[in-house]
Amino acid sequence: MIEGVKIKPIQRHCDDRGFFAELVRDDEPELLTKFGQASWSMSYPGVIKAFHYHEKQDDLWFFPSGHAQVVLFDLRKEASSYGMTDVYYMGESNQCLLLIPKGVAHGYRVLGEVPATIIYFTTESYDAEKPDEFRIPWNSEEIGFDWETRFK
Repeated sequence: MIEGVKIKPIQRHCDDRGFFAELVRDDEPELLTKFGQASWSMSYPGVIKAFHYHEKQDDLWFFPSGHAQVVLFDLRKEASSYGMTDVYYMGESNQCLLLIPKGVAHGYRVLGEVPATIIYFTTESYDAEKPDEFRIPWNSEEIGFDWETRFK
């Protein structure tokens, strides 16, 4: 596992009305050291949104609907996991939060035949004048990730 990445399974409390679940609490500083912004996005089936990374902010990702293959690549030369790739399957079948530390490139591919929704929290607010967002192509040779589904 890439150094500094954390996973929090989501606990659902179900009854005859539906369910309730907590995502992020202020007494979980290991997940979100500071609140910067909450954002919501939807992507269509088969879409790949990758890669980007941040120098100042951590991201905390949650997929409440749909399914996604999430890929992380550690760009931090000082980290013990430098150059390492991690893959996570998130969404309706595996509801969890994924903490992505600054310096770790990240992206995802929508799996299945329905759109995927992501809600994510960051430790910094987006600054359009000086965005803390650096892009790497989805098919980067440096990362070398093969997005092809293997077991068809």
